[in-house]
Amino acid sequence: MSEFPEIRPRRLRQSHPVRELVRETSIEPRNLVLPMFVREGIDEPVAISSMPGVVQHTTDSLRRAAAEAAEAGVGGVMLFGVPAVRDAVGSGADDPDGILNVATAALVSEVGDALVVQTDLCLDEFTDHGHCGVLSPSAGSGGDPIIDNDATLERYVSMALAQARAGSHLLGLSGMMDGQVAAIRHGLDAEGFTDTLLLGYAAKYASAFYGPFREAVDSQLQGDRRTYQLDPGNRREGLREALIDEAEGADVVMVKPAMGFLDVLREVRDAVQIPVWAYQISGEYAMIEAAAANGWIDRRAAVLESLLSIRRAGADTVLTYWATEAARWMTER
Repeated sequence: MSEFPEIRPRRLRQSHPVRELVRETSIEPRNLVLPMFVREGIDEPVAISSMPGVVQHTTDSLRRAAAEAAEAGVGGVMLFGVPAVRDAVGSGADDPDGILNVATAALVSEVGDALVVQTDLCLDEFTDHGHCGVLSPSAGSGGDPIIDNDATLERYVSMALAQARAGSHLLGLSGMMDGQVAAIRHGLDAEGFTDTLLLGYAAKYASAFYGPFREAVDSQLQGDRRTYQLDPGNRREGLREALIDEAEGADVVMVKPAMGFLDVLREVRDAVQIPVWAYQISGEYAMIEAAAANGWIDRRAAVLESLLSIRRAGADTVLTYWATEAARWMTER
């Protein structure tokens, strides 16, 4: 028998200070972006029933909520507009007096020096059919609508210019049209907006977990968006789309949803040389809120663990409806 005991692998038994010292992944308030909804024609915030704690803001309440986010140390806000009137081409999207552009200017004035004011660049909130682009006159098999990709890009460029003129720091290109990053980058550069950043929603999947968001933006969509959003079964396609967006000039790429696609997030992070963000979407938020409301899980612990898991998978920044609240918890720790 050896005079030395057998050496066996063992877990590192950690006191609290040591646990903090050796933690591999951390998350800070600056890693969070708060998605916000502003609705035209309301006098007070309107609660979103499927997203407890989230509201459709007035312009005034939006400014206050953004100021609270900035005070908590949140890195940015992502703004979605809910117009009073919609049409087939989403005319309100590039109207300088439209709700999204007016609210963007208000936020830039209020918090533009304290955090990054970001805007969603997609037509779905502004169209009367709820799709992310201009519909083609022809229909697909079974009468399914077909998006006219090139006509949609023209609308996106016009929308991008309107948002840039309103002062948006970063445009969230969420429509999933082919060539959208290149077209918008070219359009902005031609008008002198060379410093306006582009967030390419590269790996955006046709998920079942967008349901509450449809209520949040009063979506008019009938059917689904599977003809232009990615199939949830396709991992390699998500990676390929991210590489395409990077090559077209995106400053950041997105994986959406976050929690159901952590494997895609990890692969995208390993493949691209630009920042990678992930969106913890409405259904992911609603599930945790519902379980916590029933006493099935510890709400605060579950929220923070979910955010940490997204960061661990590779996200540099996480869009989450808990951004302000979670940032305060992080500061308390």
